[in-house]
Amino acid sequence: MSAVPQHPAGREAVLDVVGVGFGPSNLALAIALAEYGETHPGPPLTGHFLERQDRFGWHRGMLLEDATMQVSYLKDLATLRNPRSGFSFVSYLYDRGRLVDFINYGSSYPTREEFHDYLEWAAERVPPEVVDYGTEVTALRLVPGPGGPADLVEVEVEGPQGKRTLTARNVVLGTGLVPHVPEGTPLGDRVWHSKDLLHRLPELDGEPRRIAVVGAGQSAAEVVDHLHRRFPGAEVSAIFARYGFSPADDSSFANRIFDPDAVDDFYDAPTEVKDRILGYHGNTNYSVVDGELITALYRQHYKERVAGRERLRFHNASEVADVRPYDDRTDVVIESLIDGRRETVEADLVVYCTGYRCADPLAMLGPAAADWPRDSRGRAHFHRDYSVVTPPEVTAGFYAPGATEHTHGLTSTLLSNVAVRAGEMVAAMVAARADLRGTRAVPAVAAAGR
Repeated sequence: MSAVPQHPAGREAVLDVVGVGFGPSNLALAIALAEYGETHPGPPLTGHFLERQDRFGWHRGMLLEDATMQVSYLKDLATLRNPRSGFSFVSYLYDRGRLVDFINYGSSYPTREEFHDYLEWAAERVPPEVVDYGTEVTALRLVPGPGGPADLVEVEVEGPQGKRTLTARNVVLGTGLVPHVPEGTPLGDRVWHSKDLLHRLPELDGEPRRIAVVGAGQSAAEVVDHLHRRFPGAEVSAIFARYGFSPADDSSFANRIFDPDAVDDFYDAPTEVKDRILGYHGNTNYSVVDGELITALYRQHYKERVAGRERLRFHNASEVADVRPYDDRTDVVIESLIDGRRETVEADLVVYCTGYRCADPLAMLGPAAADWPRDSRGRAHFHRDYSVVTPPEVTAGFYAPGATEHTHGLTSTLLSNVAVRAGEMVAAMVAARADLRGTRAVPAVAAAGR
């Protein structure tokens, strides 16, 4: 993939794509763009990526010791799209001198720390002139063509190079998900979202006596386990609405929901069927925990009961009714869903492991996208290639793959399909450059108003 090209006068030329954000999704796209240029004749696709962080990082605050991935190492940045890719996890292992050791490791699931090292390794191999770190996107603007539809987008950025404007035929929004906490949660010195865990633990003044962890998913269970082991004198209270941690369904048949072909099936299904499928298979991803970790936590809890000193406590079938921060503690009011009884836990630290939500992909366009097609729930419509369905007067490409769960299924925010998805977006951009984009039909879901 080429760096930002220049006109003879020094002004930046029109790019094929600008990627906003440089996490795993847009990293996979950068790799797919580069490999397309290496294997196809003609001018390469020109692209540039903009990342707010000063260096590559993916959930650094949750790189907990011994935490493992819940996805096979073969579902990396490239393998499912191009098994010969030099950016595969196997290529990374070979380069690091650990290929044989990993085979002997005997698991398809690397630790999260190792997978993050793989992602950093891949990001370092992307030419540095293709990515601007420490750069904020401040605005997106449609650029009307001469007497025709808006076929370009101006991307205003501010970073180490100062303020500048990039112009592209396509924009890919890969900014990730937004951390979620219940409305009114007073985040602060003693109340955190799990995304900041490892970053903020060094801020603690001494060892906490009591810790409350809110949430029922994998992150919550991992945080409970980590804090319980890290602070051997502290009581750790897990608070969740379920009766207990629920195991993730990682069986072979259920995992087919993450197959590339399943995206086609899901996309073509009626809306009511989509909702049913998401309901059936939500337990592959949402509010579920690895079975081995559930067993380990339960056995630890039981062992403490036998010993007569319970440091690991579970407030099940309960929810947080109120959080009251004070100078020296935070009171967490826990309400039973069974009988409404309330209990107050005095905590030195409260960690919310309540997940992430998808931001509106059209928000950065502001009023310019006010009349773009949306469904009855206010969600954008998408073509099968992950581009937003735009009105006829806009032919520039907007891609927001992380916002497509309602149209493309559970893989939209996960790593499982990231390599294949990147290839599909590149193919769509190639078609757009060949002026084929305008021949594409609006998907049935948009035409039917669903």
